[in-house]
Formats: sequence, structure tokens, C-alpha cells
Amino acid sequence: MNDDELIASAAAYLNPRRLDDRLIGDVASTLVTDRGNAYHGVCIDTASGTGFCAEHSAIAAMVTGGEERIEAIVAVWRDENGALYVLPPCGRCREFIRQLHPDNLGTRVVLGRDRAVPLRELLPEHEWPASLD
Repeated sequence: MNDDELIASAAAYLNPRRLDDRLIGDVASTLVTDRGNAYHGVCIDTASGTGFCAEHSAIAAMVTGGEERIEAIVAVWRDENGALYVLPPCGRCREFIRQLHPDNLGTRVVLGRDRAVPLRELLPEHEWPASLD
């Protein structure tokens, strides 16, 4: 799946709606594994702060499917005028991807139609520190 197809796939899962004062489904994510399988997820906002990002949702679906190595990932959001945006993963999502599998440092993170970087570039200090003793 190329980057445009990955973006389009994520956009197909956007389904924003309100539940009381919370917004859910306004960000969607698609990831592709090293086996070529695609998994999708949406964000869930909660009043208590226990919600999660669309990337977490897609990763949970992937793990449920028996996989842990992410080849590429993207998250998208559409504004009230219909314009589509690619969102970079937050710090929590970056670290979540990294800790899931060591090879995920090479995950292609799609940041736009013509821009993608390996996760390691978004987490420059990803190695455990050396002992001072």
C-alpha cells in the first residue's frame, strides 16, 4: 500500500460523533504490518482521560490479529470544512510503537502525501541510557 492509499484507507474510517460532551471517531489510523496486513482504528475521548488515540486502536487490532511489527502507519483528521489532515503521532503513540517490537524503530510514519520518516527520527533518544558506574 503506498502512502496515498494508506491515507485514503484511514480517511475511510473517519466517523466523528458526539457522546454527551465527548468526541469519538474524529481521528482514524491505518497501519500495515510487515506481513502486508492492514489494521484500522479510531480515537476515543473520555471524560476521565482514559481514552486513547487512533494509532493505539489500530495497534490493538493488530495485536489481536497476532502481529506486532508495523511497516507503516498514518493517522488522519478532517476539519469542519472537509479538509483532510495527516497528524503526526503523539509522544505516547511513538513510544508505544517503539516498545511493541524492536524493529518498529524502522516503521515508516506517514506525515503527509510526500513525506514519511522512520520512527527512529521522531524518537532520537530511543536507546536506554548507559550506566554511570
